[in-house]
Amino acid sequence: MTNLAHLPPEALPQHELPGDQPRLREIPYNYTSFSDREIVIRLLGAEMWGVLSELRGERKTGRSARMLYEVLGDIWVVQRNPYLQDDLLDNPKRRAALVEALHHRLSDMEKRRAAYEQEGLGVARSGGQVVRLIAAARKAVDAFEREFDEMAKLRRACLKRLSKVTRRDNIAFDGMARVSHVTDATDWRVEYPFVVLNPDTEEECALLARELFELGLTIIPRGGGTGYTGGAVPLTRLSAVINTEKLDAMGTVEKIALPGTAAREYAVIECGAGVVTKRVMEAAEACGLVFAVDPTSADASCIGGNVAMNAGGKKAVLWGTAIDNLLSWRMVDANGYFMEITRLDHNCGKIHDAAMARFSVQRFRKDGKTHHGEAEILDIEGARFRKAGLGKDVTDKFLAGLPGVQKEGCDGIITSARFILHRMPDHTRTVCLEFFGLVGDSVPAIVEIKNYLDAETARARAAAPDSAQAPVVLAGLEHLDERYLKAVGYATKSRRGRLPKMVLVGDICGDDENAVARAASEVVRMCNARGAEGFIAVSPETRKKFWLDRARTAAIARHTNAFKINEDVVIPLDRLGDYSDGIERINIELSIANKLKLIDRLDEFLRQPVLPVNPDDDSLSK
Repeated sequence: MTNLAHLPPEALPQHELPGDQPRLREIPYNYTSFSDREIVIRLLGAEMWGVLSELRGERKTGRSARMLYEVLGDIWVVQRNPYLQDDLLDNPKRRAALVEALHHRLSDMEKRRAAYEQEGLGVARSGGQVVRLIAAARKAVDAFEREFDEMAKLRRACLKRLSKVTRRDNIAFDGMARVSHVTDATDWRVEYPFVVLNPDTEEECALLARELFELGLTIIPRGGGTGYTGGAVPLTRLSAVINTEKLDAMGTVEKIALPGTAAREYAVIECGAGVVTKRVMEAAEACGLVFAVDPTSADASCIGGNVAMNAGGKKAVLWGTAIDNLLSWRMVDANGYFMEITRLDHNCGKIHDAAMARFSVQRFRKDGKTHHGEAEILDIEGARFRKAGLGKDVTDKFLAGLPGVQKEGCDGIITSARFILHRMPDHTRTVCLEFFGLVGDSVPAIVEIKNYLDAETARARAAAPDSAQAPVVLAGLEHLDERYLKAVGYATKSRRGRLPKMVLVGDICGDDENAVARAASEVVRMCNARGAEGFIAVSPETRKKFWLDRARTAAIARHTNAFKINEDVVIPLDRLGDYSDGIERINIELSIANKLKLIDRLDEFLRQPVLPVNPDDDSLSK
C-alpha cells in the first residue's frame, strides 16, 4: 500500500519558477492552500512539473492543459475531502464512472496531440514531452483508483484487530471524525488521518498502540486540540489519531506524604489525560487551593496535552510550568507498554531552584500492572531544565531523558497525571496597565515590575524567615501586544480614546492586605513614569473582567504574533523589547516589499498594448 504513503515536503525538490512565468492556480476545485506546483509534484512527480513549466510557453489554445488540470483537480478534490472518499467507497459504480471520465480526458489530450503533430503545427519538438506527461497522468489515475481498494482493505484489517481491544463505535473512519482531527489550533492541514480512535480506558491506549504498530500506522496522540505547535497534526495519510478526551476520570483533592519526603504532606489531585484543565482549576479552587497550570486554553485544553507540552499559564510566574507541578504521570511508551514516572523529593516550587531533581521511572509488563524490572532513578540537575532567564527552554526537548514532558506526544501517550496544588495567599489585587508609548520604551516595565516584586518577596522572607504568612508575590503576569488587542477587540479602560500599544495584566498577592495594596499602587506608579495608565481591581468580579481578554484564544488563530509573557516565555524578559521591535520591523518590511511587487506587476500588465484574453472563451463577443 505504498501509494497511500505521504511524500514529506522536505523530500520534494525546490524547483523555482522562471521569472517570466506567472504564479497561477489553474487546477480547478483547489480550495486548499497548496499551490499548483505542490499538487503536480505530489501527483505526477517533480520532473513532470518541470515539463509543464517548459510546455507553458508553447500553448496554442490551452485546451489540453485545461483537460490535464481538470484530471488533477478531480483527483485532488477527492484526496482532500474525506466525505467524497466515503461516498466513492460506498458507490463502486460512481467511482468507476469518475475513473473512466479521467481516462477519457487524457485520451482526448492524446488525440489532440496526435492531430497537431499530423497537421505539422509545430509541436513535434514538444510531442515527446506531452506523451510523457500523459503517461504520468495515467499512472496517477491508476494509483488513484487503487487507493480505494487499498483503503477498504486496510479499514477491514483495522476493524478486525482494533475491535478486539475496544468497542466498535470507538473506531471512526467517517469523514466527520477525520475532518475534525486533521488539525489543531494552528489550522495547519497536511494530511487527513486514516482512522480516529476514542479509547474508553487507559488500558485500551496501550492495547491500541500495539495493534497500530502491527498495522503500520503512525500514532498521533491528541487531547483537546488546542495546541499552537502542530503536535497533533497528522503528517502522513497512514496515521491513527488516538483521542484521549474520554479519559476524564478525576480524583478528589487529598493531602498525602510526597514520595521521598515522608514527613511532609501536600495537597495533590489525580486526573485522566482527557480532563479539561478548567475542571481541575475549579476542583482546586473549591478547596481553597490553586492549580498552577492554567494556559489561556484552560476551557478546552486537556491534562494530557498540558503534560506533553509542558504548559504554563499566568500563574507560572510564581509556580512554574507543568514540569514544576507534576508529582507523577503515567504514559504508554513507544513500544505500547506502560511506564510511570514519579518525582522524588519534590521541592514544591520551581524545578530549577532545586539543586537536584530526582525521578523514578517504573516500567510495566504487558498487563500494565506487573513491574518490568526495578525502577530507574534519574538524577538531573535542576538548572538543566531551563536556561537562565527563561521559563521554558523549547530548544531542549530531550530534558535529560525525562519521558513524556515537553515531547509533544513524540515518545508516547500521556494517560493520567497527578499534580501538587498550592495555597493561594489571602488577598489579591489585579492590575491592568495600558501603555501608549513606543513598545521599546514600554516593555522594560515588565522587568521592572518583576524585579520590584521579587525584591519585596525576598525582603519579607529575610525579615521573618520562619513566618507562615505569605509575603507579597507576583502570582500572574500577562502581556498583550497591539496585534492581539486589535484581534480581541480590546476595550480601552483609559480615556485617551485610542488603543494602547501594549497591555500588562498581573496578579499581586499576599497575606497582608495593606502590603498588597501598597505594592499594587507602587506598580501603577512605576508604569505611570513610562506613560502608562494603571487600574487596580479588588473584587473577584472586577478581577475576572480584567483577565477576560486573555481567554479569547481565537485571537491567536487570526495569525497575530501575540504570545504570553509569564514564566513560560522562551525569550529573556530583558530582551523582549528588542524582539517586539524586530518582529514588527520584519512584518513592515515584508508588507511593503509585497505591495511594491504587486504594483510593479500590475503596472506592467496594464501597459500592454493589448490586454490578454482567452480566445476560447465563448462568453466573449465576436
